[in-house]
Amino acid sequence: MKKTLFNIPKMDCPSEENLIRIKLEGVEVIKKLDFDIDKRELLVYHIDNSEEIESKLYELNFGAKKISSLEAQKEEIENNNGSQRKLLWTVLIINFSFFILELLTGLISKSMGLVADSLDMLADSFVYGLSLMVIGSTLIKKKRVSKIAGYSQIVLAVIGFIEVVRRFIGNEYLPDFSIMITVSILSIIANGVCLYLFQKSNDKKEAHMKASMIFTSNDIVINFGVIVAGLLVYSLESNIPDLVIGLIVFVIVVNGAIRILKI
Repeated sequence: MKKTLFNIPKMDCPSEENLIRIKLEGVEVIKKLDFDIDKRELLVYHIDNSEEIESKLYELNFGAKKISSLEAQKEEIENNNGSQRKLLWTVLIINFSFFILELLTGLISKSMGLVADSLDMLADSFVYGLSLMVIGSTLIKKKRVSKIAGYSQIVLAVIGFIEVVRRFIGNEYLPDFSIMITVSILSIIANGVCLYLFQKSNDKKEAHMKASMIFTSNDIVINFGVIVAGLLVYSLESNIPDLVIGLIVFVIVVNGAIRILKI
């Protein structure tokens, strides 16, 4: 494993950093990228030689110049991977636990909003599980994981939309608004913890970690929506608000999936 340091004079804001990430995504020998915009430096951890990396950087015309190329300590990559694993295992356990909680309480309370949110939690758990599988892999593999995550969200959204339509047509019981609100408040707390952990992570700009942050942000919006729906179910004595929030949830899920596919 080698680490090659590049000076990039024209890299003075995050937009140039993103362009560099996109340019280097197809280089499979890369294991990790460390950017220092203030110093206009990029440290690339990679296997084999750096000729392909240099060529890609030069094509951007940012004035890239190789400063040094040294042997990297194995711990420099492994320590980073260990922190990612710990973070992803934590949010995986939180999300899967709330998938079970929301699914059970959604079925008991007859709430489509909670059932929909439980499926979203399951999709998040799937994303985190996939991310755990590729920690330490090349950037291109991490991008593929994000693609799989995006498509999985779309599939779940279609299934949920069909269920919403079925409940609009059929005669359903009035959902238990108190369970909807209570469970959603607990979910907001759980998702808030997950988002805080992601924001603190030094690896939040990697494709699969960005995907996880997007999903978690969507979850918090959805939780607030279920609370509003619960209040409307109580005041209007109708199950329509619950079905509407269920529909909105799956629109949000599809939108999040599209954003993931664009990373």
